[in-house]
Amino acid sequence: MVKQIRFPLLSILLIIIISSSILPSSCNPQITKSPKINKVCIIGSGISGSSLSHFLRKYSEDRNLIGEIHIFERNGIVGGRTATVTIGGDTFEAGGSIIHPKNYHALNFTHLLNLKIKTPSDGSLGIWDGSQFLIKTLDNKNNRKLISLYNSFRLFFRYGLSLLKMDPFIKTMLGNFLNYYTDLESRPVFETVEEMLKWSKLYNLTRGTLQEELIEAGLAPKLISELITVITRINYGQSMSISGLAGAVSMAGSDDGLWAVEGGNWQIAAGLIKHSNVTLHLHEEIESVSHIGGSYELNSTTGNTYSCGVAVVATPLDEVKIRFSPPISIPERRLQHTHATFVRGILNPGYFGMNSVVNIPECVGTIEDPSLPFTSISVLKKYSEDDMTYKIFSRAPMEDTLLDQLFRTVKEVIRINWGAYPHYHAPEVFSPFVLDGLHLYYVNAFENAASTIETGAVAAENVARLILSRCCGHTSTSSHLRQFVSEVHVEL
Repeated sequence: MVKQIRFPLLSILLIIIISSSILPSSCNPQITKSPKINKVCIIGSGISGSSLSHFLRKYSEDRNLIGEIHIFERNGIVGGRTATVTIGGDTFEAGGSIIHPKNYHALNFTHLLNLKIKTPSDGSLGIWDGSQFLIKTLDNKNNRKLISLYNSFRLFFRYGLSLLKMDPFIKTMLGNFLNYYTDLESRPVFETVEEMLKWSKLYNLTRGTLQEELIEAGLAPKLISELITVITRINYGQSMSISGLAGAVSMAGSDDGLWAVEGGNWQIAAGLIKHSNVTLHLHEEIESVSHIGGSYELNSTTGNTYSCGVAVVATPLDEVKIRFSPPISIPERRLQHTHATFVRGILNPGYFGMNSVVNIPECVGTIEDPSLPFTSISVLKKYSEDDMTYKIFSRAPMEDTLLDQLFRTVKEVIRINWGAYPHYHAPEVFSPFVLDGLHLYYVNAFENAASTIETGAVAAENVARLILSRCCGHTSTSSHLRQFVSEVHVEL
């Protein structure tokens, strides 16, 4: 599934002019600006919160605009939804598991932190409709070119010329997304998600469903209802009624060159927090945020109180119980729960109408059918022909009785219920980045567009610039920014 990563080489010459003209046009003139922010409090230690701390430090380092940064995490480990699970003595990704080769913030983070990249091996795919496999490919670990050619022929035979229209659809979205890495002279600071999406020409994709967008692009119904449905179900646990942008991002998750951090993607968040000189508060759940006398008072469930000049929510507000005073108003949104079940054992080939386990594809994806009990089953590690570790995605818990049907033997089971990403629907409605018109910010407002490791970093980068411009009148064009932009890999 994943091939060798090739990094483009480009020399970029930037002349960045410090000018008030790049301040956001919607900046509130009544906001009192200060030459320095003494303390920033960030709720959440996932990719959004850790990236924000990194960009705040990086963009203000030469002028020392940021004093203390505190991150509050209700759990005992950082990383948010980039968690890992250990089963059978081996550690596997339990949350965000893959990163696209054009996710340049994540790529630069791994270089900065000296993390090692791994590329998951290619495996066979089968599309299961509940009674038969509609199509099966072969794994191409051996005879790579020959098997890849055979698989392409199989896919082309079933889906025809419509397959050729998938790639341009994905590349158009990716090309627009790359605007978020352009130089800061031409890239404004955005106060709303809508502004951010319209500027990059991605906003229209949030107005209709993925199915509508693909039909308009000329893709055939069979391709949409089978292969692309499998992709959206695996990556977002949702159907073709998902909004167009989230669906396009999901489809990009089937590209070549996908990668992950060896040892777990959570290390990106942990490394950024350590690198950014952050005071980290683990097991500290914030239960209220109040604006009092020009600053924010954060109260935790442990009874502690913290005062900050800037407060940032870097976790989805949908399922956390934080009281805000004065109250805030954001659109109602629910999270899509994905049940991840890890099983060490061996599948029952009879469940799939087969005589041998070797005939079952390494990744089994399913079509959109409410009678099907799982979204996907994939092999994480093969110890022997009778001993493997699997990851199952489903929309409902996998009960023991169902596992007994699916598996011939079960040695160990771990279940995780993820509030993984928003439940997408078109047209999308977005929360603002600024929750109170002052200095209370919400990074995860961008998740209604798409939810990935990289979109969290992209949103955090914008919010860091927004904080500096609103609080300090800082245009974010320091020498450190020039160095950062020159490091971003932009492919011509």
